Amino acid sequence: MSNNRRTWQSFEEMHKAAVAGDPQAQSYLGACYQTGQGTKQDYQEAVKWFRRAADQNDPVAQCYLGFCFLAGQGVPQEYGEAAKWFREAAEQGDPAAQFNLGMLYETGQGVPQNYAEAVKWYHSAAEAGEPQAQFNLGVFYEQGQVVPQNFTEAANWYRRAAEQEVAPAQCNLGLCYQTGRGVPQDTQQAVRWFIRAARQGDKTAQHNLGVHYASVEAMQQTTSESAADATTEKEPEI
Repeated sequence: MSNNRRTWQSFEEMHKAAVAGDPQAQSYLGACYQTGQGTKQDYQEAVKWFRRAADQNDPVAQCYLGFCFLAGQGVPQEYGEAAKWFREAAEQGDPAAQFNLGMLYETGQGVPQNYAEAVKWYHSAAEAGEPQAQFNLGVFYEQGQVVPQNFTEAANWYRRAAEQEVAPAQCNLGLCYQTGRGVPQDTQQAVRWFIRAARQGDKTAQHNLGVHYASVEAMQQTTSESAADATTEKEPEI
């Protein structure tokens, strides 16, 4: 996919280029209408411009259009149409479309459920740096579903996603360090990743962190009581 995406200095300039038939301008104009950036939010208008660009084979617009069908924004919700447009963009190398197409294959929405196809598209997206795909791929490797179980690969993909602030990946990477699966066991690293995920509101990470601190507190209490008992035993009788 080409990375030579153009920019415009104003909404009016972009609109003019879109009306003249520029597919990138049409794609960005659709995004403006979808988000309400620089203009009033209008999902139907967004779909109109996404479709014009998508029909000119613009992968970004195709991915956006797929999302509109997936979410039912500006068009009736239709998973089959979502899959169609995601595929058009995915085959041109769009990472977001590859992830979304993988998700549809995993859930069986709009396409027959097929975990092997899901992993194929997750892998393509993950290699291109898509963080959610990296996390999902890590889960497949950890569970050994479709691909051979490989904790090292799982930890590798969790780390890539975790470094892009995907909270569940941070939590899972913490668990890898806690258990020593795929990485050397390291409690400090486990706590570090649990904290990062917990700060984002990840409930599992918050629970794991609570269990860790409770365990440390209990250990300190036991150590303190043992030291007190030893001191008492050494005190001479009066």
